[in-house]
Formats: sequence, structure tokens, C-alpha cells
Amino acid sequence: MAGLTTAYELERRGFHVEVIEGDTRIGGRVLTHRFGTGPDAPTVELGAMRIPAHHRLTLEYIDRMGLTGNLRRFTTLLSEENAFLRVPTGFVRVRDASGPLCETFRAELALRGGDRRYAAPAIAFGAWLTAVVDATAPPELRAALRDDLHRQLLDLVARLDLAPHLRGPARDRIDLHSLFSAHPEIRTGCSGRLNSFLDDILTETSPALLRLHGGMDQLPRRLAGRLKGRLSCGRRVVGIDVRDDGVLVRVRAGARTTVEQADFVVCTLPFPALRRVRLSGVDDDKRAVLEDVVYCPATKVALHCREPFWREEGIRGGASFTGGLIRQTYYPAADDRAEDAVGDSPGNGAALLASYTIGDEAERIGRLPARRRHRLVLDELAAAHPRLRRPGMVLGSASAVWGQSRWSGGCATRWGRSAAECEMERLRAARPAGRLFFAGEHCSTAPAWIEGAIESALHAVHQVVHYAPPARVIGVSGRRGRAGALR
Repeated sequence: MAGLTTAYELERRGFHVEVIEGDTRIGGRVLTHRFGTGPDAPTVELGAMRIPAHHRLTLEYIDRMGLTGNLRRFTTLLSEENAFLRVPTGFVRVRDASGPLCETFRAELALRGGDRRYAAPAIAFGAWLTAVVDATAPPELRAALRDDLHRQLLDLVARLDLAPHLRGPARDRIDLHSLFSAHPEIRTGCSGRLNSFLDDILTETSPALLRLHGGMDQLPRRLAGRLKGRLSCGRRVVGIDVRDDGVLVRVRAGARTTVEQADFVVCTLPFPALRRVRLSGVDDDKRAVLEDVVYCPATKVALHCREPFWREEGIRGGASFTGGLIRQTYYPAADDRAEDAVGDSPGNGAALLASYTIGDEAERIGRLPARRRHRLVLDELAAAHPRLRRPGMVLGSASAVWGQSRWSGGCATRWGRSAAECEMERLRAARPAGRLFFAGEHCSTAPAWIEGAIESALHAVHQVVHYAPPARVIGVSGRRGRAGALR
């Protein structure tokens, strides 16, 4: 997305742009999988799948590409009352989960040496926040949350009037979004590692999320269709040589290697992939930050089912926290209008995002051969959905292991640093090296989101347009030059 946005914006400003894509497809970490080739084939997102409603830039580009009419609400974790949550005794429906969650949380407090002095609303806060973090965060952050709750976070919350934030018929659920919005001071009870991840946790479970009906890949495909210059796939950049008067790019396609020259280059490769490119003319600090930026692994596994059997169980969308190695399971939305129900036509079946994992679980699942990976996910998920074991119910499977992708090396920059450390790393990552500029979510204030890719692309375009060569360089014309956006 960063490379396509960069190319689109540079062309609008009069630059001649060539996009070099190493993969055989466009879109980067936007990857819509279709179980079939027809227009009604069930779709599932193996990459980016949601858009926060406050991500202005993403929505602006969706509108520019004529896709606003395809926006639909994304129902997320805990938003479907009939979805499942895993508790120590097994699976419970979200609507029935508060009692078991609170009981488990009290038991954890007792094991850590706490007493039962906390009122029920504070226990509900701790229980539901723990459930959300357990479902969405990598293991190290789950441990960090429990440490923070035990140290001071729960005490800070216990002093507040939680009544305005209680939900549910029994008033035993907490609205984490309204609580953190009304009382941002309680974030002082979060360690730097957890605090840096908290925004993503709250965003991922927000009711204000959107999706693109018909596939998220419509956005990169529409952007690519607007480009006038050359866009070539399957051409891998193996070397970048930054010079005073331009940039030389070594490109390999099959057994053939060519050298191309550009006045400017914007590199949108994630840094794990860029580390495999031979660089020259790049300063030591830029080389250092290439090594410093660490990506978090993520793995998604989808199942093509004969029918959307979960709807007979009352599940109309949203997600279950299935725990184990598979963590999260997302169900396709049953839209109000029949024509929006992708994959509901007879014979097409339905696509289920059976497992979405990040961190250690993603790495463990990702290391398995594809068939074993898909079998493991099917076996674990069948504990919550026994119908999966019926003969002929599963028609196919697909997965994306982002941590092993040569083009990304993970799903996003790894969380777990303080805000100041993250900002310093972002500035170093986004800083140009002469005529070589950088974009991508790792260079943005919105890592892990399409918004970050677009934001960083616009920043890189601004840098290119306002590029001022070092004083010692003479004879540089003011013409609009040739720029390359690498992906």
C-alpha cells in the first residue's frame, strides 16, 4: 500500500514513476483470498481486514478510488453475544462469560497473594481486560498485563465510579473503551510495554470498525489501476547504490539482473526484507535502524466450509476467542441485504477465518507444513464447533504465514517499547539517506494499519518534492525527475 500510494501521489505531482514489486502480486500485507474464481466466491482476509472509523487517510483513499459504497461494519471480538470465549472449564458464550471470567480473575488474584477486597465492578474490569488481552496480544504482553494489574492498575480503577461504564442485563460487563476515554489517567498503571499496545487493543475491539465488502484488495487494485507508469511484479531488488546525482537499483528477474537509474527512490520494503538487499551510500545510523526494527510474526488460517453452520448456532459475525494455539476465530458477516452476503449462494460454501495468531503461537503454527498447520487448526476449532468434523464440511483451506514471508518478515513492527522509544525509532526509520527515501507502516505513527502505510507515503512524497541536495552538489536541474517506488 505504501508503494502504490507513493507512486500515485508522485505522478499527481508530475513525476515519472516506476513501481518495482518483488512479489508476484500487488498489495503487500493486504491479501484477500478467494475460494473459487467466480464473483460470488467466498472471500477471507489473510492480511489487513479492518479499518478504524477514525483513520481519515484510509477512508479518504477509499473514497477517491470509488469504494465508499462498499464499506460495511466490521463486527469484531466480543461484539457477537453468541460467539465463544474460552475459560478454564471450556467454552462459554460471550453473553454468559462474565461469571466464569470474574471467577477465574479472582482466583488469579488469590494465587498472586491478593485478597478479595475489590468490589464487583473492579473485578469485572480486570476480568474483561484480561480476556481481551489474552485474545489479542502476544504471550509476553499477557504476562505484562497481569503484573500491571497486580501492582497498581486494578487499585487505580477501584477508586473510580465504574457505574457509567457497566453494561449487560446483569451490569457485570465493563465498557473498556468508554472507561479509558473518560479516565486516561489510569494508563499510568500500565507499563511502557503494555501501554504502547493498549491503543491497538482498544481499537481492535472497538465497535467503530469498517471493512470493504468484496475484499480489502480492491483498494490496492484500484490504486494500481490509476498509475500511468510501469508497475512490474516478480522483479526483486537486490541492490541499492545511493549517489550524489541519483540512485542505482539492481533488479533481478529470474536469472537476469539489470541496473536501473533514478533521480530518487522511495523504498517501501519492510526492514526485515530490506536487510537482504545490498546497500551502498547509506550512513551507519540508517544501517543500524534497519537491524533495530523487529517485526511480530502473524499467521492466519482459513477454512472453506460447505455451509455457514455457525449461523445455526446463532453466530452472525464477529469473533470467538478460541484460545489454545489458534487464539481468534472470525466469522463472515451476515449482512442485512442478501446481495451483500458473500459466499451465501448455493454451492459456494462459506469462508471462515479459523485462526488468527500473533507472536509465539503464530511462529509455532507457521513452522508447520501447510497440511499439518491446517489440520491442527481444524482439530482445535472442532472443540468449539463439532460440526467441522462432519464428512464434507471442510472443502478447502488456505493460510498466510507472515513471519516467514520474504517480502515482509512479519505482520507489523513489534510492540513493547515506550512511546518515546517508538517515536525515536520511527524518526530514524523514516529519515532519508540522500536520494533514497523510506515509507511503510514502520515509518509511521500508525504501525500495523493501512493508515500508517498511507501516512508514511505522503510524508515520503513531501520529502521528495522538497528535496534539497547538499550544498556541495552543483548543476542539479529543477526538473521533475524520475522516481522509483520499490516494494
